[in-house]
Amino acid sequence: MINYVLLYLIVIVAIAVLFKIAVVVPEKESYIVERLGKYANTLEAGFHLLVPFIDRVAYKQTLKEEALDVDPQVCITADNVQVQVDGILYLRIFDPVKASYGIENYRYAVAQLAKTTMRSQIGKMELDKTFCGREGINDSIVRALDEASDNWGIKVTRYEIRDITPSHTILEAMESQMRAEREKRANILSSEGKQQARINISLGKKQEAINKALGEKERKINIAEGKARAIEITSAATAEGLQLVAEALATPGGETAMKIRLAENYIARFKELMKNNRISIYPKDVAAVASLAAILKKAHDGGAK
Repeated sequence: MINYVLLYLIVIVAIAVLFKIAVVVPEKESYIVERLGKYANTLEAGFHLLVPFIDRVAYKQTLKEEALDVDPQVCITADNVQVQVDGILYLRIFDPVKASYGIENYRYAVAQLAKTTMRSQIGKMELDKTFCGREGINDSIVRALDEASDNWGIKVTRYEIRDITPSHTILEAMESQMRAEREKRANILSSEGKQQARINISLGKKQEAINKALGEKERKINIAEGKARAIEITSAATAEGLQLVAEALATPGGETAMKIRLAENYIARFKELMKNNRISIYPKDVAAVASLAAILKKAHDGGAK
């Protein structure tokens, strides 16, 4: 009976020792082993056995990238404006031994260094530039942290500013300034619109005047050309008529015919004049009338023959 109890005790002790010396390291983690209080080796992912009662796992470090929340802090810009800034820090361990023995708490140290670096960078910039210069601030913080954390086995991959919040008074002043800027831009746009409208109206009137002048010019040219054409046609007709009269006078009896025609016209006009007036009018040269009558009689007799 005593032998069975002893056997059970041996088995229990063996299992306890096995659990004590057997170590399974998960993926993307590293265990730091100390032997008698001194660094011995680093255990990577997998199954490992330790020397019982001599070796122990002193530190367990993760090799994954971590996101560290940096608490909000008050910073003063170059133009003496207080702003509250907070951000997120991304880091990973590349040397588990340095991360274990190089510093007591690397997360706290990196966060504090990020805060001081952020205050320093914000203090070099004016308030307006801090909003549009986040990328430059982030790069400066990452470079500063990288130089300091190299001895800690830490690699700072990036830093992102999450919020930059000015005080309530500054926010009201900024809002007033933005409102004034918007009103200024609106007034400028309105005045430019009115100016452009006036320019368009004046250009339209100018073009209208030009078109009217061109139309009037074209009309006068057409009238002048029409009159010139009429004069040309009249002159041509007159010349042609005179040529025909001259040809007629040159023929035998042409002169007598012309005299008869003139006498007939003269008598017709005189007769019309006597008909339309109550006063009796006689020609001054009665002999001329008699000669006209003789010409007509002669012509009539000649026609009868």
